[in-house]
Amino acid sequence: MIKRTLFFGNPAYLHFKDEQLVITLPETSLLPEKDRIITIPIEDIGVIVIEHPQITVTHLLINSLLKNNVAVITCDSRHMPSGLLLPLEGNTTQQERFRHQINASEPLRKQLWQQTVRQKILNQAMVLNQEGIKTENMKFWADQVKSGDTENHEGRAAAYYWSELFESSLEFRRDREGFAPNNLLNYGYAILRATVARSLVASGMLPTFGIHHHNRYNAYCLADDMMEPYRPYVDQLVLRIINEDQIPDELTRVHKAKLLQIPVLDVTINNRRSPLMLATQQTAASLAKCFQGELRKLEFPEMN
Repeated sequence: MIKRTLFFGNPAYLHFKDEQLVITLPETSLLPEKDRIITIPIEDIGVIVIEHPQITVTHLLINSLLKNNVAVITCDSRHMPSGLLLPLEGNTTQQERFRHQINASEPLRKQLWQQTVRQKILNQAMVLNQEGIKTENMKFWADQVKSGDTENHEGRAAAYYWSELFESSLEFRRDREGFAPNNLLNYGYAILRATVARSLVASGMLPTFGIHHHNRYNAYCLADDMMEPYRPYVDQLVLRIINEDQIPDELTRVHKAKLLQIPVLDVTINNRRSPLMLATQQTAASLAKCFQGELRKLEFPEMN
């Protein structure tokens, strides 16, 4: 079942009743009283984005959302995602899976990172291909990725990729604090990260312990690892937004609405079409099996 992504950008009171998320809008919304109360089944929700500062959420609702493995994203004063809330328990065999993950050997982690980087570069190459940009070098670098990517082919590919991707912005540099369209990319990657982290928790893994990323201040290193081959899908969506609306200095609700569709983007994984959210679940499940010694290959989407 495809879970819903909900965005709250206006004042509201959110609480829980009868397995439902109950949304109560204030009188200032000017809606008739009967239209100011909306209910949504908790089991239908996958991701919630809370943006407006005048939103109240009850503790009971938070517990119910976490119990159903809903990723809750909070936003800062700039309306950009700043926090992510996930459940501590997401799988019945979690303790066993934690142990396999933590005890994974260095060679295994390096082999998994090799697969991750290779698929990321191939997917980046497909994005460039669709824009009519030559990618023979990208495909060569993908084939040359070694265990642990010791020669940093990911970095080489990224330098070429970002220099070619946005033709209308010749000075573009990928930077979280940089000028547009970095704002679109940042927002999209935050939604993607929450989706991947949610899938990892559901598969009984700790999103903190990565196979490559290991920043001591980062609580989602593994999510940052596993989302890498999915990033080009966000890039592709951002390209479409730019082609339709040019490069926006500020994100509007229209832009955010388009980026909130990331969990339901169509991707191809194991030669089958699937919504991105379900594909991340397959990726997470395959990673758990790799840690347990049941698989040797991660399942990632392949861009057509």
